[in-house]
Amino acid sequence: MRPSPHRSAARPLVAAALACMLLAGCGGGDTSDQDQASDTNVFAERAQTLVEKPRLEAAAKQAAGDGDAQEASALERLARTPTGIWLTPESYGADQVGAYVTEVVAATEALTVPLFVLYGIPDRDCTGGFSAGGLTADTYLPWVQAIAGALADAGTDTAAVLEPDALAGSVACGPTDRMSLLRQALQTLVTAGVTTYVDAGHSDWIPASEMAPLLEKVGVSSARGFATNVANYQPVARERAYGAELSGLLDGAHYVIDVGRSGDPTGTGEPVTDWCNPVGRALGEDPGFVDDDTALDALLWIKPPAESDGECHGGPAAGEVWVDRAVSLAGAAGW
Repeated sequence: MRPSPHRSAARPLVAAALACMLLAGCGGGDTSDQDQASDTNVFAERAQTLVEKPRLEAAAKQAAGDGDAQEASALERLARTPTGIWLTPESYGADQVGAYVTEVVAATEALTVPLFVLYGIPDRDCTGGFSAGGLTADTYLPWVQAIAGALADAGTDTAAVLEPDALAGSVACGPTDRMSLLRQALQTLVTAGVTTYVDAGHSDWIPASEMAPLLEKVGVSSARGFATNVANYQPVARERAYGAELSGLLDGAHYVIDVGRSGDPTGTGEPVTDWCNPVGRALGEDPGFVDDDTALDALLWIKPPAESDGECHGGPAAGEVWVDRAVSLAGAAGW
């Protein structure tokens, strides 16, 4: 982590702006596109886009065939719940990602907004290691440009979460050119008219007082705001408090919270210290727009809850669907 639709007739101006930023280093500047992207909560009028989940759908059919109606119902509901659409260079390189994004947006229904998650920063997952990889410094920005170009052509509202863990991880991983890359990537998306939220870790990682300057360094003021708890498990009350504190330090920046796995069966509200397939957790509340006069735009399922965090607690590789865990999370949530 997201404006008025951008018609294809405006594409030459967007292309020129993107080329200027990436090739000439001219920066984003204050444009009407940026103002629109920053001033509009796209989730207020449109629901998050539903994407196909064939593994869950197949598992639901299998459960139904085996006579387990409760498991089948839970898996069907999981398959129907909108989640973020993750873009990684391993799946879609710079020569493929634009076409994939265009295909996804073309299939989007009129009253929904696709939420893309960009996850390709160099030295990605430098703290956890299970999703290690990403692009090089030379290839990262062209990849982002391909995504932004496709979204600029989309002619509809689109949203993005920029690089989960990248800012929070930079504290532990030491000095790199990551801040510069994030700043340029953010401006590329904003100039393309994408409602963008920069990932800001979560309430039990980097204190808001330390995260706020990092967000300022990458230019969050020109974006819609920031995202918290992406792919994590912190109770939503803690994330609301963290987001509100961080927003207050950033002149009221808006934010979204990933609540896909924020369910707290213990009822204690204590922070979750295990980030990798922790036991005893549950699915969170359904995603949706928040109308409470705060800077919180929406509660979303940014990380697909059925996907493993990595090879811990018996899980498959990071990003792979883990049906048994999905069923466990759903059961703990009372599904």
